[in-house]
Amino acid sequence: MQKILKAVITALLLIPGACATAQQNIQFSQYVFNGLSVNPAYAGYKEDLYLNASYRHQWAGFPGAPRTGGISLDGVTPASEGRVGLGGQVLFDKLGPQESLAFYGSYSYRIPLDAENTRRICFGIGAGVTQYSIDGSALQYMDNDDQAIPTGKTSTWVPDARFGIYYYTSKFYAGVSVMDLFSLYSDATRYNWKGNNYSTIRKTQHMYLTAGTVIPLGEGLQLKPSFLLKEDFKGPTNVDLNAFLLIGEKLWVGGSYRTNVNIWKKTGLQRDLQEQNAASAMIEFYATPQLRIGYSYDLNVNKMAGYQGGSHEMSVGYLIPSKKFTVQNPRYF
Repeated sequence: MQKILKAVITALLLIPGACATAQQNIQFSQYVFNGLSVNPAYAGYKEDLYLNASYRHQWAGFPGAPRTGGISLDGVTPASEGRVGLGGQVLFDKLGPQESLAFYGSYSYRIPLDAENTRRICFGIGAGVTQYSIDGSALQYMDNDDQAIPTGKTSTWVPDARFGIYYYTSKFYAGVSVMDLFSLYSDATRYNWKGNNYSTIRKTQHMYLTAGTVIPLGEGLQLKPSFLLKEDFKGPTNVDLNAFLLIGEKLWVGGSYRTNVNIWKKTGLQRDLQEQNAASAMIEFYATPQLRIGYSYDLNVNKMAGYQGGSHEMSVGYLIPSKKFTVQNPRYF
């Protein structure tokens, strides 16, 4: 199995000019507790400084399986009276012989829509740079000294930008964003190695559409349904459907179901692609009002189910209270 996977990855990397190949962006199941990972306009939503760290081991037991992690920090600037949010992120992703390391900064302008500060519409932009790498020593190949394969690790730096809109009230939110804006326009020669082009490792443009709400069910019990639509304009459209129960303002228990949907016709896709993708179980515990600890387990429900042991994801969030801001309304999103 390991040799087959490495052969497949090698073949994909050696396809010259395969611009029709799409690669989904970095994915976290617990994005619902860190909106900055999918929308730069989320920066400053909690107003106080918020630190979040996530690590994901996807397809455990599968050779060359993806490993993803990230750290983010965001908040509002004191001089702006809550109107300007700033955020920063460091993200890494490793899949077999290919890796990426990204740095992003986000700016959000947050317009209040009522005197009580319970509703805002936010416009966000982000800019950053990503290092794409290929490690030739991680590949197995038939011919020694193959000129098409790097003898060690080779890498390139590529600039990037993103844009988003985010609207929220105390019980509802909705957002739309476009990530990797420069991916279609970056110089393809950046990915050349000894006359071969490895541009298939770069990320393609993605659009995210998300919304959610909180529904009171009784004393100390609330329901939080949400969805996330992910579109890369080339591969299958993905939808995450999520539902959580908040128990006593301390414990979130819920799950997610990920599937493909046919919103419009796309050329180049196989007709027999499975719609079902994965199901997740998640738990988030607030050890203190500031400290959140989360875990999720994803189980594939497609043909890969028998070849790997699921996906594990851990996250930690910490709210750093400030004297300047006192949030009157709960921040459920």
